[in-house]
Parts: sequence; C-alpha cells; structure tokens
Amino acid sequence: MMLPKPISLLLLSLSLAHAQESIERLDPALDQILAPDAKIETLCKGFQWSEGPVWDAKGERVLFSDVPRNIIYQWKEGDTEASIFMKPSGFTGVSEYGREAGSNGLAFDAKGQLVCCEHGDRRLSYLTPEGGKRTLTDNFEGKRYNSPNDLAIAKDGSVFFTDPPYGLPQKGNFREMDHHGVYRVDPQGKVSLLVKDLDRPNGVALSPDEKILYVAQSHQPAPIIMAYPLKADGTVEEGKIFFNTKDLKGPGLPDGIKIHSNGTVFSTGPGGVLILDKSGKLLGRIICGRPTANIAFGPNEKSLYITSQDRLLRVALP
Repeated sequence: MMLPKPISLLLLSLSLAHAQESIERLDPALDQILAPDAKIETLCKGFQWSEGPVWDAKGERVLFSDVPRNIIYQWKEGDTEASIFMKPSGFTGVSEYGREAGSNGLAFDAKGQLVCCEHGDRRLSYLTPEGGKRTLTDNFEGKRYNSPNDLAIAKDGSVFFTDPPYGLPQKGNFREMDHHGVYRVDPQGKVSLLVKDLDRPNGVALSPDEKILYVAQSHQPAPIIMAYPLKADGTVEEGKIFFNTKDLKGPGLPDGIKIHSNGTVFSTGPGGVLILDKSGKLLGRIICGRPTANIAFGPNEKSLYITSQDRLLRVALP
C-alpha cells in the first residue's frame, strides 16, 4: 500500500534518524571509555527542547529542563515516560515572555540544593530544602543578565556560569549587557566577570583538578571549545582553543560539556556527543541523529545521560 506523501516522508525521516544513532569510533582509546558493544538507549521522549540534565543522587532520578515548556522533568529507572518535577522552572511572570523562558542548566551544590539557570527570570536560583527558590544572583554591577544558560560548581562552592542571549525575547529591547559573559560567583556571593569576548558562551565545566575552565561556544562562525587556566583567586588566564568543531558533519553546535574524573571531555556538538582526551584529540562520537544539547554522568560515572532535542538518551560507561 502506498502511503500518502507527507506520512511516507515522515516515516522515512524517522527511520533515518533512528539509523543515525550509533557510536563512531575514531581511535582505539575509545574502547576504554565506551565498551565496544555500547548501545544508545532512548529512555523517554516527547519534549520540545530537552536540556541541562543532572543526576539527583538523593531522589535516584535524572532531572532535566524542557526550556520552551518552562518545566523541569524527572525520570527514574523503570519509567517509560518522564513526569513533571517543577513548573514553572525558569519564568514566573504573568505574561508571555519568549520562546525559551524556562530553566536550562541544572546542578546540585554541596548542600544538595538544586541550582538552576533561569532564562525568563534571568537569574541563578537555588531550591531550598522542602521550600521555595531563592536567588543566587540576578545582576552584575546593577545590570540584569541576558539569560543564564549553564553552570559548573567548584569544590569550594564557587559557581561558574555562562550568559548568552538565547533566552531573551525576539521582540523588544530587553538586553542590558553589552557582552555575553562567563561569570564566577564566589562562596560569599560576590560576582566576577571572567570572560567577555565570546559571542555565544554556552556549556561550562571544570577539569578534575579545577585548574582549567572549559567553555563551549554555540556560534556557527566559531563553533569551538575553549580552555582557560584558572588562577588560585578564581580568575582566568588567557584561553586557548581546546577543540574546533568546524570540520565535523552533523546537526548541532558545541553546547553542554562535562568532564569525567579521568579527564576525558564529553561535549555535545555536531552529530551528537564528542569524546575527547585531555589533549583535545577526538576519540569518537555518540551519533544521536538530532541536535544534542547537554549531558550528565549517572551514579559513579557508570552511565552518560544525554538530552537530544525531544529525547532523553543513555549510554553505559565502563
């Protein structure tokens, strides 16, 4: 039976997307990071743009944002669908704000509090135990942030975060900053601007020894991952390009980034998730078949959770 053309095209596109899910192995060293028989699991789907996953050890679940829907979802082992953990997640106003008003990057601090990058409310917040949210920071030198996007928390409690313009409404003059910055909030709450010369800073992560700050840039003219040496006072030295994705094929740009305890760098990018060694050599990719936003390690780094457009995926790690 011949299907109607729109339906047949839809099924073809879905089958192609599924066929594209694979592990691309470029170096034998990848076998120590991803088992030769590693598979990509689809855990749940149906989201507009899934982002910012984090493993919640206390709740034994993955939390992740759906930015356009202004929702944080939760998924537990055995679930076939995700359920709502928090709504609203990033915008608490009473009117329409923009297409990406919800929360984005999520992380837990040493107290077990969920720290959220909020697009619509243009702040970093933290969820108090059995209570509501409190603001960690919502401005720098009196000017409101653009739309805090992603974050990394150091062992001393310092919070590093990026502030691109993606969450700002398309219409209207909402912008107050003349740059898209990378910031640090120290344990006492003081905010410092670390980097201001990136066009679209996005994912951010710390090396295991916290001597390097990695920043992924989601910018088509310069789709790069930067590495900045960190000084003892929390400021950074001049950065260098750690990896340039411009020659890679596939949907997506550098976005979320996480560092394994052995120093392996996992970054989303063209095709899905890039896996790089400490020197910046590309060992392989997890091909997701769709633009891929962010990643998180599961308990004991035994798994990698991936938010890939409308889905939450998982790949087992050795």
